[in-house]
Amino acid sequence: MNRPRLDDRLADLEADGYLIDASQEDANQLYLSGFTGPDPFLTLYADGEVHVLVSGLEYGRATAEATADTVERHADYGYEYGGREARNDMYAEFVRDKGVDSVSMPPRGPVGTADALRDRGIDVAVDTDDRLREVRAVKTDEEIDAIREAQRANEAAMRAAEELIAGADVAGEDAEVGDAEPGVLLHEGEPLTSERVAEEIEVTLLRHGCALDETIVAGGAQAADPHDRGSGPLRANEAIIVDIFPRSKATKYNADMTRTFCVGEPSEALREWYELTGRALDAALDAVEPGATGEDVHAAACEVYEEAGEPTFRTDPETETGFIHSTGHGIGLDVHESPRLANGGEALEPGHVITVEPGLYDPEVGGVRIEDLVVVTEDGHENLTDYPIRFAAE
Repeated sequence: MNRPRLDDRLADLEADGYLIDASQEDANQLYLSGFTGPDPFLTLYADGEVHVLVSGLEYGRATAEATADTVERHADYGYEYGGREARNDMYAEFVRDKGVDSVSMPPRGPVGTADALRDRGIDVAVDTDDRLREVRAVKTDEEIDAIREAQRANEAAMRAAEELIAGADVAGEDAEVGDAEPGVLLHEGEPLTSERVAEEIEVTLLRHGCALDETIVAGGAQAADPHDRGSGPLRANEAIIVDIFPRSKATKYNADMTRTFCVGEPSEALREWYELTGRALDAALDAVEPGATGEDVHAAACEVYEEAGEPTFRTDPETETGFIHSTGHGIGLDVHESPRLANGGEALEPGHVITVEPGLYDPEVGGVRIEDLVVVTEDGHENLTDYPIRFAAE
């Protein structure tokens, strides 16, 4: 955690402290406390110190793991099991015990906790700007190394997926393999499905200390929907989008990468789209530097597509085909966080880790997306992705 940056961003809040009531699933909570508590717990930041309040069940682990100045348990305030009002009394006592009479809470903090503290005489304001999210956007060297490590696992998973796709046979006109139709990819005599490739990805990630709840392996018309996870048999001569966004089980930091593959002969339109998307990626990467805005990077990708006559949201906000999403997003403890590479995107700073992922989509053609992961540096950017860009799966 970058405490000087945190102090700077919270300095103008008219509150004595910053309070979070959430579990580790809330990235702000994980960032501030450093503790992987599965149940909601309190973290208070006041006078440059982090204070954590957990149940007795989690106390031992919290004292060992939390990056906090103090760790206390419910029993320290005469509570362990009781009703809601007694729990809220404990929360108020914990806050006041740190010399705090007013707190700011993130915009997604529990209303019940905020109201309970107000009822007990503690002023609560909502941090509508979500300043902690802004603090998290700029990564320390340690955080960048954690993302880099997750990306190495990501690349191993992408390699496993590509090899599975590249090694597939193609069902011919006289195919008699189950329900396989001509053109369907076959693995060990069975149709190769999106689910089978996703399984290979997940198993590989587990072996590299990472996991993910879901991934994208979408071919043909499914690839024309950027967030279609993909299902069923994959086919030759169609684009197959593989988008993997794993999370390290140890550090909790995410990575993200997309490649598009094809087995066989893609259509002329798909070939043109792939070449165009590679150019859009290069143009967007060239625009990544400190002081440039997320909108600048997005515009660089859009211009490549627009000059080729392809629609984008920038020129046609109602288009359902073409480049129909932003150029990228920040990544860290959340797989989607600040900054945004889109219209209105903010200025880039050294330490921002962002994805750059242009793409084109049309159900009549399919979909193509290529995504790299980069960190903004003092004089430009460093690409954290070390995986080849190629259409023909190898």
